[in-house]
Amino acid sequence: MPLKLSLKPGEKFVLNGAVVQNGDRRGVLILQNKASVLREKDIMQAEDVTTPARRIYFPIMMMYLDEASAPKFYDEMAMRITEFMGATRNPDVLAECVAASRHVLAREYYKALMSARKIVEYEERVLNVGSGVHGGGDPD
Repeated sequence: MPLKLSLKPGEKFVLNGAVVQNGDRRGVLILQNKASVLREKDIMQAEDVTTPARRIYFPIMMMYLDEASAPKFYDEMAMRITEFMGATRNPDVLAECVAASRHVLAREYYKALMSARKIVEYEERVLNVGSGVHGGGDPD
C-alpha cells in the first residue's frame, strides 16, 4: 500500500537514510514501496538524548533508520527499557515499554518508535520537560 506524505514548504525528512527537503511550496510525495521515512519533527539528535525515555527512543530510531545496524543498538535499547520499567509503576507506560520491545523483536521498528514516542510524551508530562520529539496533537 502506498504511503502518501503531505509536506510543508521547506520540511525535511529522512528517506532510507538520506535527508531530503521539500521545496518552497507544499508538496505531496507518494512512496510506492516499503521505505524508512521519518519526518523532521520525529528525528532526535544525539545531543537531545538527555532523559531516560529519550535513551529508549534514540536507539529505536537508529534501528528504524538503519536496519542493517540494528544489532548494535539493540542492547542499549533493551537496557534502557529495563531501567525505565524499574522506575515507573504506570501500567499504560509499562505496556508501551513491552509493546516497544515486542515490536523491535519482530523488526517492526516504526511501530516500536511510535510506542517509544508515547513513553517520551509520558515522561515530558510527568517531569514537565520540553520536547525533543514532537507528537501529533495533544499528548493527553
